[in-house]
Amino acid sequence: MIQRYTRPEMGRLWNQENRYKKWLDVELAACEAWAELGEIPADALATIKEKAAFDTVKIDEIEKTVKHDVIAFLTSVAEHIGPDSRFVHKGLTSSDVVDTSLSLLMREAADIIINDLKALGDVLKEQALKNKDVACMGRSHGVHAEPMTFGLKFALWYQDLNRNLARMQKARETINVGKISGAVGTFSNLPPELEEKVCAKLGLTPEPVATQVIQRDRHAEYMTALALIAASIEKISVEIRHLQRTEVREAEEPFTSGQKGSSAMPHKRNPVGAENLSGLARVVRTNALAAIENIALWHERDISHSSVERIIIPDSTILVDYMLNRITGMLRNMYIYPERMKENMARSFGLFNSQRVMLALTEKGITREDAYALVQANAMKSWSNAESFLDLLLSDKEIAKHITPDELKNIFDTKYYLRNIDFVFKRAFE
Repeated sequence: MIQRYTRPEMGRLWNQENRYKKWLDVELAACEAWAELGEIPADALATIKEKAAFDTVKIDEIEKTVKHDVIAFLTSVAEHIGPDSRFVHKGLTSSDVVDTSLSLLMREAADIIINDLKALGDVLKEQALKNKDVACMGRSHGVHAEPMTFGLKFALWYQDLNRNLARMQKARETINVGKISGAVGTFSNLPPELEEKVCAKLGLTPEPVATQVIQRDRHAEYMTALALIAASIEKISVEIRHLQRTEVREAEEPFTSGQKGSSAMPHKRNPVGAENLSGLARVVRTNALAAIENIALWHERDISHSSVERIIIPDSTILVDYMLNRITGMLRNMYIYPERMKENMARSFGLFNSQRVMLALTEKGITREDAYALVQANAMKSWSNAESFLDLLLSDKEIAKHITPDELKNIFDTKYYLRNIDFVFKRAFE
């Protein structure tokens, strides 16, 4: 299921072959930098660049013995290069390679997610404009509140998306750092100029102060940005699930030809896509918490973060890519029922006009407390007896002392509630 909605490049990004490729990119950039500093002969650099390669299967075999993935990788690379491999990994520690290459991977993953966000934004804007004037009931606590338009839901989600886009772009910048400063970040066996050269070649910014590792608050910020994206997707998904309830049925996620909703009940059209996204959001949020737990490490480094990151970073980027693509398709093709929205608005007998009636009474000189009591008494009768709220108000002698029948009828004009929709849309999209 995830593979169906995830673009192939995100999955390939995190496979073992590409992980080693990024390690090799860092090692080669370091060799080039050493050569520029006169520490590696030109002919040796040429040989390294020509022959540098690795064998993933062989790396796995070597690691079974040495119990160290970077050493296993370097051993495989050395077998391909030959004697000049003595210049590879010169002065570096494993985390110089692993952390710097992880930044490269996370940057590429961020680029994919940023493009996903932009694609979702296009759909949200299109649906917002399409449904800008489609009147529907606004609800608070799940209960009828006052009228709004269906397009406002999409406009709200569009603004959510813009904040998520800004956060993801910022997280990309935060993680776009490299570290080539040795065992505890002191440049003990390599010059600071080397780090600057390597990072420049890779399009990274040097970590200003490092231990043996790049500091994990950077990764936590990135993972938190992903968690907020997932939370926003769940926010949309929960709304779709509520709107698809039989009692509401104002909108539905797509239900394709041949799709089955239940093994037992042929009539079922369930919001399974939205439910799936709600569940996955929990995983991404949990992964963000794990990333925050990774910030505190012993002294200049331990490896308690490493095992966690091998799971949470690939999983979260793949999941968010999937979630964004799935919600984009869902919203682009969702079923929307304006007539049902009209029917639902009528289900509360006009009670959504209660605030306007109360305000009209206060404008006639009645205290807000007394006006509230008059309106609420009629509202409760309307609820209890399923009667027209307007009819009850028209028959209320106390209210008649202050508001004429024509004034009451004018209060019940739904267009009043929608008069500033254009203003909101202008603010949202211009």
